[in-house]
Amino acid sequence: MFKLIRFLITHGIALAIGFALGIYLLPILVAPQGPSDAEVASSSTQAMFSARFRKDLPGSDFLHWGEGQVSISAKQVSFKGSLAPGPAYRLYLTRDLVLNEQEFMLVKDSSVNIGEIKTFKNFILPMPENVNPSDYGAVVVWCESFDEFITAAKYQ
Repeated sequence: MFKLIRFLITHGIALAIGFALGIYLLPILVAPQGPSDAEVASSSTQAMFSARFRKDLPGSDFLHWGEGQVSISAKQVSFKGSLAPGPAYRLYLTRDLVLNEQEFMLVKDSSVNIGEIKTFKNFILPMPENVNPSDYGAVVVWCESFDEFITAAKYQ
């Protein structure tokens, strides 16, 4: 009986660790290659606004962070830097800077979803035609799967 209990516990722990690693590693394994630094630099020449994602925000932690330069134009949002890997990342524009999950949840309905981020190093997303970035003041990277704040930056 003791051997069965030990077997179930050890294999249960191994299964849990494997599942957690799978959730973390799968997005990395299936992520497409992001645009090159040169493509992002070219894209950012049209920017009306720019901001910097930082790792040290109150809502970020060692698993949820972003670091780099984000550029916003009337036609696209480009990012040169790195994001912590994870599933179902979305880029939002918000009126004001939010620094954690609770603050974002309060403004999510009045924010605009720019699009899905599929890469963890550099990205370029088209700006929806009906969105004027001047009407907003900050960008937020949000994980839809786990309602998790990743990073944010104020651009005006």
